[in-house]
Amino acid sequence: MLVDASRSILSRNDSPDLPFRYSVNPYRGCFHACAYCYARPSHEHLGLGAGSDFDWKLLVKPDAPRLLDAALSAPTWEPQVLMFSGNTDCYQPLELQYRLTRACLEVCLAHENPVSIVTKSALPPRDLDVLAALARGPGVEVTFSIPFFDAEVCRAIEPGAPPPAARFAAMRALAAAGVPVGLNIAPAIPGLNDRDVPRLLQAAHEAGASWAMLMPVRLPGVVEQVFRERLTAAFPERAGGVMERIRRMRPGGVGEARFGRRFAGEGKEWEATLALFRLWRARLGFPERAPARAPPPRTRPRAPESPRQVPLFGAPTGQGAG
Repeated sequence: MLVDASRSILSRNDSPDLPFRYSVNPYRGCFHACAYCYARPSHEHLGLGAGSDFDWKLLVKPDAPRLLDAALSAPTWEPQVLMFSGNTDCYQPLELQYRLTRACLEVCLAHENPVSIVTKSALPPRDLDVLAALARGPGVEVTFSIPFFDAEVCRAIEPGAPPPAARFAAMRALAAAGVPVGLNIAPAIPGLNDRDVPRLLQAAHEAGASWAMLMPVRLPGVVEQVFRERLTAAFPERAGGVMERIRRMRPGGVGEARFGRRFAGEGKEWEATLALFRLWRARLGFPERAPARAPPPRTRPRAPESPRQVPLFGAPTGQGAG
């Protein structure tokens, strides 16, 4: 295990496609080893490989709770929703040993700062006491990313992630305790999991989910190679067709990076999958959008501005996790 000695725990987001400004990532790399993970290229910035290195050369940020406490204590901090797992999963198996996500959630609770979590893990019920307290207080939402209903397909493409049934059980436990939960079918991969959409929505509804989302697969940079190799090894007879359908769904390139297009598919096949999703979402009574995140009330007075400092370029743009 490697230690990440970062001096800041908040990552800022500049993308207009994402509904948050700051994210918290206690770990780098991810044991879940999802073949399609968009975060893989971030390992290359550390001098590590985006392929197998990303899955097992993992970095831990032991100072994450202290750094977060310092950030939220700053007089300039405006209480706002913090996204946990803006890059890699905050509830990956490392959390069993290090419990950094729990400690960071406790910091948010102490500062009355709301939280949003996205995870493929079944571990959140371990922190049910903290999550329930956040739900009663400043606010929390937990979105479970569950793209496959079939456990065998899941094991082939997400070998380190828990099976779908375990994630739905975790969702059910949180919902029963009053923690708002939702489903993200991410990514939707044509020819691989598009037929799973009705069953995934039905299972999420039965587990107490309050919202559901769908996102098309995107394979930036070296991720395309990692995904294609894993897909070919697991499903050699289907791999070529799946890759071709992804290309048709992503005419701007399988690694589409343009703002406004990254999370949107195109073409008749994608429209058919989206129509199927919308039909079952409506049938089960899910809202069209996830709950709006209202800004929390200020819990301390605004710090006075220095009379010597004048903004050079007006209001800052929205920023968040990388």
